[in-house]
Amino acid sequence: MAAASAASDAATTPAAAIDDGPVQAKLEDSLDPDAKVDLGAPASDLWMRMRTGFAMPTLDNDDVHKAEAWYAARPDYVQRMTARGSLYLYHIVQEVEKRHMPMELALLPFVESAFNPQANSVAKAGGLWQFMPVTGKDYALKQNIFRDDRRDVLASTRAALDYLGRLNKMFDGDWQLALAAYNWGPGNVLKAVDRNRRAGLAINFESLHLPSETSYYLPKLQAVKNIVLDPAHYGLELPTIENHPYFLSVDIEHDIDVALAARLAGMSEESFRQFNPQMTKPVILAGAVDQVLLPFDNASTFAANLAQHHGQLASWTAWVVPSTMRPADAAKKVAMSEAQLREVNLIPPRMLIKKGSTLLVPRGAHQTENVSDYLADNAALNLAPDAPAKRRTTIKARKGDTLASVAKRYRVSTDELADWNKLGGRTSLRSGQSLVVYVAPAPATRQKVASARPGAPAAGKKKVEKVAAAKPAPTTKAAAAAHRPVQQALDKPPVRR
Repeated sequence: MAAASAASDAATTPAAAIDDGPVQAKLEDSLDPDAKVDLGAPASDLWMRMRTGFAMPTLDNDDVHKAEAWYAARPDYVQRMTARGSLYLYHIVQEVEKRHMPMELALLPFVESAFNPQANSVAKAGGLWQFMPVTGKDYALKQNIFRDDRRDVLASTRAALDYLGRLNKMFDGDWQLALAAYNWGPGNVLKAVDRNRRAGLAINFESLHLPSETSYYLPKLQAVKNIVLDPAHYGLELPTIENHPYFLSVDIEHDIDVALAARLAGMSEESFRQFNPQMTKPVILAGAVDQVLLPFDNASTFAANLAQHHGQLASWTAWVVPSTMRPADAAKKVAMSEAQLREVNLIPPRMLIKKGSTLLVPRGAHQTENVSDYLADNAALNLAPDAPAKRRTTIKARKGDTLASVAKRYRVSTDELADWNKLGGRTSLRSGQSLVVYVAPAPATRQKVASARPGAPAAGKKKVEKVAAAKPAPTTKAAAAAHRPVQQALDKPPVRR
């Protein structure tokens, strides 16, 4: 997994004690017992607590020094990154300690995502821990149109530590190799280990032949660790992070708009999403997300305001498309503009919405029931190109024809042609052999009527419209040039497991 660029600075909310509130379960019951403050802990500052847990071997090489220099030259970047991390670090430290893992692992999101849960890599990895979609699914991180658990603070931390624990066992307790595998993939590191073993070379992180990104991965982590150990040495200052929980979980039993939930909690929507980044739509569906994370003060505010709120909680609901249709037609059925439907459902141009897809649409004024758990958990949006339907035609093979030449002539793929005719890819064709081909219909064209001249139709007679039949692609260079279609120019975030 690779680092991704950081987003805007996180807004922080001070933690404080709260009173009981009328949320479905009492707020103190929502707090994991394991997350309660250890009053006997000697460290009042979370950084101090983390320093005592560092246990991995120290790296000291040129790459580490380069990474240290890079961070030292960017104090504003380090400040933003650590400010974001302050929202989540206590929870991560708790989970790392609970599993008796080295505390360096709690620093990994600094390297992976700069502690930005909305970070994306060019290879589609996402979240604090930069899970690829497939790996996320392997570790029960749900991803659908309503939520992406790779961004969920609690779920992704659980999954990342599960995965790292598995990798550590795979590499016989070598955390450095486990981290290399986290970045490059376990299969690749196993192959590198095997190459060194067969060559009689040492088997450790610094001895393996690794791609540049992976070889620089642990040095960056070591640099962050060194900065945490002695920030003043690098001319940096770390924000104070209190050694107690920053947020707690509040149960959600009814669908509710994100904007309303944030307002009831006394937070900006941006701040609310920093604690609940897994929500991808403007509504929280209770069937998909049964709890939200809120700082202590805001949880108390949310509970009080929710008890006083008597209006509609959600203005959005889910609708299953009954048949394949264009976005414009779907928009009419749900009383939305096409532009709004496309925007909220992320539908690109020139696409059809396939039957069975789930769309987010306005909720009726008297519609109070939640979206079903099944739909909220399994919603999918399936699209298809909005292109003319192809028509079936039968043609005769010419002398010397092959599947490839016929496919080229009719602008289809050889695999398609073989599949339509249940033929092997290397089947020879006989002259005159019948073949089924599916081609796009040709556009209708009007035949021009010449001006009056000898042989022209008499005045008053109806003009005859002729429709051009679909023709195969021209085979000569001259003909190809004459029939070549004009191409329309179309406008328009490290390698992962």
